[in-house]
Amino acid sequence: MYGQIIDVPGVKVGNKEDYDALTGCTAILFENGGVAGVDVRGSAPGTRETDLLNPVNLVDQVHGICLSGGSAFGLDAASGVMQFLEEQEIGLDVGVAKVPIVPAAVLFDLVHGDPTVRPDKKMGYEAATEAASSAFRTGNAGAGCGATVGKLAGLNNCMKGGLGTASLSLENGVVIGAIVAVNPAGDVRDPSTGEIMAGPYVRETGTLLDSVKLLEQNYRPTIPTGTNTTIGVVAVNADLTKGEATKVAQMAQDGYARTIYPSHTMYDGDTIFAVATGGERIPVDVIGGLAAKVMAKAIQNAVESAESIAGIPAYRDLNKM
Repeated sequence: MYGQIIDVPGVKVGNKEDYDALTGCTAILFENGGVAGVDVRGSAPGTRETDLLNPVNLVDQVHGICLSGGSAFGLDAASGVMQFLEEQEIGLDVGVAKVPIVPAAVLFDLVHGDPTVRPDKKMGYEAATEAASSAFRTGNAGAGCGATVGKLAGLNNCMKGGLGTASLSLENGVVIGAIVAVNPAGDVRDPSTGEIMAGPYVRETGTLLDSVKLLEQNYRPTIPTGTNTTIGVVAVNADLTKGEATKVAQMAQDGYARTIYPSHTMYDGDTIFAVATGGERIPVDVIGGLAAKVMAKAIQNAVESAESIAGIPAYRDLNKM
């Protein structure tokens, strides 16, 4: 129904998580490299190597991307992905060594589980070791392990977020894929119907609240500090420059806006990386426009495949999927 980002040739994905601590990380590998860009739209980001992706800067190939829980602590997981790639002799050749280029982004999942346990170099290495071009787990997997949705009515009323993926294949063989760890302050909605899939859920009454209406009723809402952020990657087997990849990442943010209400808040560090693994020259507007569609589907997949854990209800529980 959804497809996966690994449908894009040259892309591998591996997950590692700790279900007791409710945290994890996801390694997306591009063993033949890929031209990458990034768009950071939220105002509370935790990132690594994003300056390198600026089109004015030198290096234009990445070899992996790490998405992680653990807030800023989780940036350590990217070092494990680097270690794995170095062992495979994959990286930027600087003469005396090959340096793997692995940008990263993190989300905040310290509230539930054990806040003293975060993704580290070892977990990142293990996720990279598991990376393959075969189907991978979504929902409570990898960076989505401790992700939650709908915190405008307080943390006690949140629902389970998770890791999601989707892809779209064109007749000419071009494939656009997305992977995303969904952990927003706001609701997640079905963009085709407007249905609230996950959001503030009052357990006592079984009522699913509307975050936008909460904003209307309280123009000074309390969004719990540091409890959010949605992070993702779009990939395509096409030929793009760094500037064009950056534009694709920017356009893919529309997928967030179509499904997450509100998105890009002061307390969300919403970030999207875009990676082109090479191939045909396709107009940027085609890739970017479709990337937004695929990202929206990946967000839906994350919510639909998530399972309740630690007393946090999931969409499938409410809808008896």
